[in-house]
Amino acid sequence: MTLTPTVLQNARRIVVKVGSSLVTDEGRGLDEAAIGEWCRQMALLAREGREIIMVSSGAIAEGMKRLGWTTRPHEVHALQAAAAVGQMGLAQMYETKLRENGLGSAQVLLTHADLADRERYLNARSTLMTLLQHKVLPVINENDTVVTDEIKFGDNDTLGALVANLVEADALVILTDQKGLYSADPRKDPAATFVHEARAGDPALEAMAGGAGSSLGRGGMITKILAAKRAAGSGASTVIAWGREPDALLRLARGEAIGTLLVAQTPKQQARKQWMADHLQLLGAVLVDAGAVRKLQAEGKSLLAIGMTAVEGDFSRGDVIAIRDAAGREIARGLANYASAEARLICRKASGEFEALLGYAAEPEMVHRDNLILTL
Repeated sequence: MTLTPTVLQNARRIVVKVGSSLVTDEGRGLDEAAIGEWCRQMALLAREGREIIMVSSGAIAEGMKRLGWTTRPHEVHALQAAAAVGQMGLAQMYETKLRENGLGSAQVLLTHADLADRERYLNARSTLMTLLQHKVLPVINENDTVVTDEIKFGDNDTLGALVANLVEADALVILTDQKGLYSADPRKDPAATFVHEARAGDPALEAMAGGAGSSLGRGGMITKILAAKRAAGSGASTVIAWGREPDALLRLARGEAIGTLLVAQTPKQQARKQWMADHLQLLGAVLVDAGAVRKLQAEGKSLLAIGMTAVEGDFSRGDVIAIRDAAGREIARGLANYASAEARLICRKASGEFEALLGYAAEPEMVHRDNLILTL
């Protein structure tokens, strides 16, 4: 059996996520043989011309082992201490195993704030892209040493999906200690059937998943379903598969049906547009006339200042802002080329007047079409 239209066969850029229970062999310490196997497979895929990014849990679990703790602590400072201890061994293990297979590695630690802030988001993206260009495999983990409960991703499944969106990956592969998704918990329901393939984002999948994760990790099948839904927003399909399946990554790349495939229904979007779509808090907005609405929606044009009627809020250049019609409805959002104070000065003005009004002339558009996404 092969996967739907060569989803993984055609994938050039792949994010691979592995969980704590796999990386640390259920908490007994870093599983050198398993990590070595994944590194061998990723190195082979890299030699085929594919770009691979690893998102790996395991720092806290490894730190717990090194500190002699048998149960996961609840205090943030204790978790941070465990992460600091464990991250040393985790990075060293990946560095060793990847180098044995002729591949360089780099450690990248991220927090939610890194992806919520536009400048840091772009810096993280540029760093990852540069590493891939130099044939270096990034190994990413959440920066548990400095993160707090308020800004935690909560699980590395979510982090894997956000990284897939960040780098515009073609596919996300989540390696777990389960074969994939069942229609119900097979341990409790003998009638449960295995889900070979489904549509990412299908609400029925969340009902099937339910449940909690292991005592080591914070995820569970539900976080993987939600991660697949998030990754699908930028066009990346997701495979949930057993991490100890022999040659799982190589066989998936050949199109073999392993695990559960959750197919993205939406076409790939540019990563910055996905970031804008995910933005929860906007610092401001511009109101536009009917002519500008038509050019944005029907003609796919950039937003010009001459079509702006008013400016709301206080925002800086590069911030995500809403674009609203005369009725106040958000029709689009995008990256502002001018701060709010400057936008008020150039409102209803042609680009040729910008230099006289501002003392300089930057971009002729308020929001370029490449940095704009329609929301209505």
